[in-house]
Amino acid sequence: MSEDIRQRIQKLLVTGDNRLKQGVAPDKVRASYEEALALAREAGLEERIRPLVEVRLADLERLRGGSPPPSQPDA
Repeated sequence: MSEDIRQRIQKLLVTGDNRLKQGVAPDKVRASYEEALALAREAGLEERIRPLVEVRLADLERLRGGSPPPSQPDA
């Protein structure tokens, strides 16, 4: 497996996370996550990446429903 593909998948996941934090349109956030999953599928990594994407998509749906994000623990 090419390190380039892994980096591209990671970049797409981070891009989606950053878009979510910045309040970008949910459709664009979802597109980043789905693109990461599609790339993982093509590279034979879907089994490893799908759980990460599913958690992010579930959070996105929860936030669309108007629930506030969970509080961050004090450091």
